[in-house]
Amino acid sequence: MSRPGFWERLWSGPRRWWWLGLPLGGLLSLIIGFGGALGFVGFVEYSNSQSFCISCHEMRDFVYAEFQESPHFKTRSGVGPVCADCHVPGPWVPKMLRKVKATFKEVPAHLLGKIDTPEKFEAHRLAMAESVWKEMRRNDSRECRACHQVERMDLEAQNRWAQRKHVPELMAREGQTCIDCHQGVAHRLPQAQAATPES
Repeated sequence: MSRPGFWERLWSGPRRWWWLGLPLGGLLSLIIGFGGALGFVGFVEYSNSQSFCISCHEMRDFVYAEFQESPHFKTRSGVGPVCADCHVPGPWVPKMLRKVKATFKEVPAHLLGKIDTPEKFEAHRLAMAESVWKEMRRNDSRECRACHQVERMDLEAQNRWAQRKHVPELMAREGQTCIDCHQGVAHRLPQAQAATPES
């Protein structure tokens, strides 16, 4: 009588080993799943860090360099945003949608050298800015409002132009949002774009 093959032994082996394998397999799956989830969340958070954002030379040499000259970089209070505070939503679902967009649009553009020289960057500056402004209008400047709450502003401390513009009821009635007046507050305006008065 010949010895049974591997598959025959597997299926006809002692039932106690099979029952032991179920909880061990479940535990192993749980550990792998938990580790994978932690790794994914950890990478998402790392990809929001300033060091990650400026790890490619386009962001470091062009975008971050001009950001360092902006009112958002060095402030009276010492509180300043990093790239992700303005460009990555806080809520999880919009954040993931933004990451997907970056993965399929911005990463390939970087790898293909779309804006890897100052000349190429300037040639695309207007299109990139308009894309960001459009998204900010769509979400009512959600990332601005994470730090700047119009309802808590001391309007008396602002100039008359800003006082008129920051009345919440007027903003709602006119369909205005932060980016409509504050273009160029963190990055230089495209040459084709006229600057708007700032408060």
